[in-house]
Amino acid sequence: MATNRPQKPSQGVDERDLRIIEEQLGRRPRGVVAVERRCPAGHPQVIKVYPLLGKEPFPTLFWLTCPEIVRQISRLEHEGWIERLEELIKGDPELRRRYHESHRTYIRERWQTLREEDKRWLEAHGLLEVFQRRGIGGLRDWDAVKCLHMHYAHYKARGENPIGEWIAERFAIRECS
Repeated sequence: MATNRPQKPSQGVDERDLRIIEEQLGRRPRGVVAVERRCPAGHPQVIKVYPLLGKEPFPTLFWLTCPEIVRQISRLEHEGWIERLEELIKGDPELRRRYHESHRTYIRERWQTLREEDKRWLEAHGLLEVFQRRGIGGLRDWDAVKCLHMHYAHYKARGENPIGEWIAERFAIRECS
């Protein structure tokens, strides 16, 4: 099992972090709640994003910002690892069980992140399903993978995403030094 050593609990985000994240992403980030993980150089690596941006649901709670890691994960996607992992999930009951549990814990944290007034707003506008039933990144199909970046970000932030863990165990994902 790969080790994903926990760092300090999530840290708020300051203007310096926002400038770095903007440079990393190539745009000003919206809804950043915290820096969940930093690289060895101290730059944001994974951020937590508020699940409602304006009045638009944003079900991807954890966002990978490190350009070096984004490039490496993009390469894996380009090589077809999304489809291979979906096949692995279908054929491995234990991986499937762990993956589904990861969806459930993600849903709970996403819901707990919302302010009470936003929960009421979501209910009034018929949007509870997006937050209470859709999994990691808003996935309806809990056996789908969709995007390796969000699974790896979730793993780096919480250490409990089996897809991110699988990637970490099999590929030498390099962090900046």
